[in-house]
Amino acid sequence: MSQAFVCTQRATLIQSVIALAFCILLGRLFYLHIWNHEDLADRAQSSRQMVKVIEARRGNIVDQRGNLLASTQMTIDLGVDPQSIRESDTSKLPELAALLNKSLEEIETAFATTSRIRTDGTPYLVRWVPLVKGLNQEIAAEVDALGIKGVYGNNRYARTYPGGKLAAHVLGYVNKADVAANGVEQTFNYYLRGQDGWVESERDGRRREMAQYRDREVLPHDGLNLQLCLDQMIQHIIEGEVDRLAEEYDPESISIIVSEPTTGALLGLANYPSYDLNEYYNTQKYPVANQRNRALTDSFEPGSTFKIVPIAAALNERLVRANQEFATNLTHMNYRGRKVNLPRDDHIKSNSLRLNQILVKSSNRASAQVGMLLGEQMLYDYASAFGYGEPTGCDLVGEGTGVLHPVRNWDGLTITRMPMGHAVSATPMQVHTAMSVFANQGILMEPMVVRQVYDAAGESVVQFRPRAKRRVISTETAELVTNMLTDVVEVGTARRTARLDGHFAAGKTGTTQKIENGSYSRTKQVTSFSGFLPARNPQLVITVVVDHPKVYKASGGKVCGPAFKNIAQSCIAYLGIRSDRQVSAPLALKPLLLHGTSRMSN
Repeated sequence: MSQAFVCTQRATLIQSVIALAFCILLGRLFYLHIWNHEDLADRAQSSRQMVKVIEARRGNIVDQRGNLLASTQMTIDLGVDPQSIRESDTSKLPELAALLNKSLEEIETAFATTSRIRTDGTPYLVRWVPLVKGLNQEIAAEVDALGIKGVYGNNRYARTYPGGKLAAHVLGYVNKADVAANGVEQTFNYYLRGQDGWVESERDGRRREMAQYRDREVLPHDGLNLQLCLDQMIQHIIEGEVDRLAEEYDPESISIIVSEPTTGALLGLANYPSYDLNEYYNTQKYPVANQRNRALTDSFEPGSTFKIVPIAAALNERLVRANQEFATNLTHMNYRGRKVNLPRDDHIKSNSLRLNQILVKSSNRASAQVGMLLGEQMLYDYASAFGYGEPTGCDLVGEGTGVLHPVRNWDGLTITRMPMGHAVSATPMQVHTAMSVFANQGILMEPMVVRQVYDAAGESVVQFRPRAKRRVISTETAELVTNMLTDVVEVGTARRTARLDGHFAAGKTGTTQKIENGSYSRTKQVTSFSGFLPARNPQLVITVVVDHPKVYKASGGKVCGPAFKNIAQSCIAYLGIRSDRQVSAPLALKPLLLHGTSRMSN
């Protein structure tokens, strides 16, 4: 038997290839375990390391009586892992579709989506297909009871507003990116948002947490709660009146404000158009413009509601007497060596009016003459003291300042037009706070939106107190003008629409033409009424502004007076405000006492 022939060259080649392979393997092992050890170890650790954020619960918002206005609820984002489904569970899909309010076709498509294509064209397995977001826990429990493998959810907090549109412009909302927008949600976000916690741990190859390797766990601190000055019932009342005005007059916008005069506490604020806080994202149904808080952002010429400023200023400076008469049949007058034209007074039939009749009859010419007695600088100073031309200090975002031009920018007509509420613009909130001065004995208050911030145990963390900005006029002057404003409602321009049966109310109507393309419109008006009640011991200040109501000869008394009356009567019944008509006789203008009155104090 002969030995097989072995080729030495072939054996050497095979041995060399095997040796080379071992060298490459040893080199690769050296590279991985020694040369690039630290980098690869870091990559392995980062793939295993897990940092999970534990979301903090956002605080509640309640009204002054504890009624819930905004809350945060635990919801579930439900989805399916198509790689884990069982064939036996397909018969349960119709029931799942019914629970999720989805079509069976949508559910079947989600379950069948096992893979997708990357942008580079390569396929990859899908491990999560969303089914529904924001599912409440009750329905989630029913889904879980079906026992469909691969269907699971992730917990998350969702902001809800039980009232829907109620106080939308006061509350604001939290958007889908968890960013607070508008209202007290944005202004007081620091208190409401809380502090998220986190967990540092490791996970296995199936991305499951290995609790034994948990390094650190920081618990979340839930947000604090907010109690507003707003009263839910009063808010319902004014929003009901907004709906009535919108239906009856189809205006461009409406703003209504109700507050306490002595504290500035905002009991209610509503605008039209509005929006549902739970559907803020539906811009087809609720355009973004609806989110604007028009009571704070939109300016208009206040018209006759501004006449309280020159009248109060002249009284406070002791420049006029109670029985002093002002001509209403003049078309021009001399002022500081020049001839100035007076505004029209077509609705005034008499040739003259006494001081106490100027507001009652709403005379433009008489108001202009009072303004000329004051002079430019003093008229400007008092307008500024009443809050025109500056923010009111309301704790809501987007507040405007209106327009109050400095004296150096006045033209020749401003001295006669500003006293009647032209050549100046203001937000509804500025008009409201200016009227509140007379209801608060001459003191201008900042609007107060929030009463307190409190924790989960109900303990107060931050309390907000009423803030007086300044004394504008003396107490005596405030009382004298209040008497005039009472006559406006009792026998003046608002007697047919704003007069209350059981109480004396004080207020002033306003009607002004809108400015379009630099000139006054002949067809569009802004109507308003601002007043307070009871006149002797004011407890509520109410301001109604309606922009361009679609009605013949629109006026503040005709459009806004009834709204003031309706809101006032409903609030009287709700708050139990006692009647003051049975206390002696109706208010009458007292004789002016020229001694003892104070000048304006800032």
